[in-house]
Amino acid sequence: METILDITNLTKSYGSAGKTLTVLDDINFSIETGSSNAIVGPSGSGKTTLLGLCAGLDRSSAGSVVLNGINLNNLNEDKRAQVRNQFVGFIFQNFQLLPTLTALENVMVPLELRGERNIKARAMDLLDKVGLSGRSHHYPTQLSGGEQQRVSIARAFSNQPKILFADEPTGNLDTETGEKVERLLFDLNRDAGTTLVVVTHDLELAGKTQRILRIKGGKLVADDKTNNLQ
Repeated sequence: METILDITNLTKSYGSAGKTLTVLDDINFSIETGSSNAIVGPSGSGKTTLLGLCAGLDRSSAGSVVLNGINLNNLNEDKRAQVRNQFVGFIFQNFQLLPTLTALENVMVPLELRGERNIKARAMDLLDKVGLSGRSHHYPTQLSGGEQQRVSIARAFSNQPKILFADEPTGNLDTETGEKVERLLFDLNRDAGTTLVVVTHDLELAGKTQRILRIKGGKLVADDKTNNLQ
């Protein structure tokens, strides 16, 4: 299988009160194109930091992140932003929708940045796929948490990413809405062939992926295949 993400000796440290705090310590793994993967571990274990580094949202202190054959360590922020816009979708736990834009406009933003054509029709099609075509002109404050999450999923898929990173995508949702979002993620993952990497506390959600990476104390302590053929 082709590798889309290669993490080598990845370390992230911060200076704090004259001391060095190591959040991630010498992490190594690779992700196969089209696969579904979960990163699990206790709070404070470094999961979200790892996800941000993998997506090029932050820089590592040591080691390398190679995404779709591109070494992110060699790029400045502008170049990393270009890589994200071209290859990456990211779903934030707190949605990160722009409050002054409608649902439709939020989904259109990545398409506008790419200079795409017919972006309104494409954004409407994505909202329709997540069941929100009838809410396209509503602002985030007029949407429920589940609806906002579905808008963020539509936005994440708007640039047809090769890899989708999701940080606790069901963490702020009730059980019923969370299950709908889960189905949506796996359906879009399967239909578009997009690689899925999810950070979650939900072991039931993690068990639906093909692979579980377990982080504890900033270290990768287990790498389990789930034998799930999603």
